[in-house]
Amino acid sequence: MPANSADPSATARLEVVLVKAGRTKIRYPAELLHDDGTRITVRAPWAGDGVRDFGFVRFEPGDVFTEHFWRDRWYAVKEVRTARGVLKGHYCDVTRPAARSGGELVVEDLDLDLWRSADGGLILRLDEDEFAASGLATADPDAATAAVRALDELDALARGADGFAPLFA
Repeated sequence: MPANSADPSATARLEVVLVKAGRTKIRYPAELLHDDGTRITVRAPWAGDGVRDFGFVRFEPGDVFTEHFWRDRWYAVKEVRTARGVLKGHYCDVTRPAARSGGELVVEDLDLDLWRSADGGLILRLDEDEFAASGLATADPDAATAAVRALDELDALARGADGFAPLFA
C-alpha cells in the first residue's frame, strides 16, 4: 500500500512535522483519529513553549488542537479548545498537500494563515506580508497561485453560516 494512502493497521500515533522554507519548524506527537486516504485528522496538545499570545487568541499549555490535513488540498484546519473543552476558534494554515509516510505526517507551511473565532465574529487573514516576502511567487508560481486560492477558499468557508463544518461532512 502506498505510504500516502489509508492504512487501517497503522499505529494510533503520528509525529506531525511542520516544515517551513525547507527546515523543520516544529515536530510533535499526535493521536491519529482519522485517515480515509484523503483527510487525516489528529489530536494534540499545544506543542509550543509556554503561551503564545497573538492578540486575538492565546494558545497556552492545556489547549487541545484537533487538526485536519488533506492530501489533495492546500490547507489544514485546526480546531482549538481550552483544556476544559471550550472552543476558542479555528486556526488555518495554508500548506502544500500533506504527506504521510509511516509514522510521520509532513506538512509544508506556506506562510498564509486564517483565524476564525468560536462565534464566527472575527475572521482574520494573517501573514500575507510574510507570504509576499517569501519569494514563492517567483520560485514556484503554481504553488503561490494554489496558496492564494486556498486562503480565499478558507475565507469563504469561515464567513459561511456553517463555518468549516462542510469540510467534515
